[in-house]
Amino acid sequence: MDFSGTWKVYSEENLDEFLKAVDLIERFCYFFQDIKPAITIEQNGKDFTFTVKTPLRTCVNTVSIGKESEVIAVDGRKFKCTVREENGKLITDCEKFTSVREIQGEDMVEVSSLINLKKCNNSLSLI
Repeated sequence: MDFSGTWKVYSEENLDEFLKAVDLIERFCYFFQDIKPAITIEQNGKDFTFTVKTPLRTCVNTVSIGKESEVIAVDGRKFKCTVREENGKLITDCEKFTSVREIQGEDMVEVSSLINLKKCNNSLSLI
């Protein structure tokens, strides 16, 4: 599955609870409630570059399937994750959460689950 493209968030569920649970600074929680970031994914084989653009900052992270990577969140925190591909889904495993992205028609759906099983659902459309 090719995830390349520029995606815009158009729907979110449980985002506030999820951001607080992953210890995002409170001012960023309010910020993310009001904006819908654009996410550009460039896929080259097993290598992915994610560019997240918000009015506050742009973050660029590169990961490879099966390799642990250090990534920087929009709030500047660094954390480690490992990405894998399974049944056409792109799965990112981190210390506090797992994110599963999949293409459904013209949309990319991302479901992020905390270790304690709370979920945040994002729907993104290709722009």
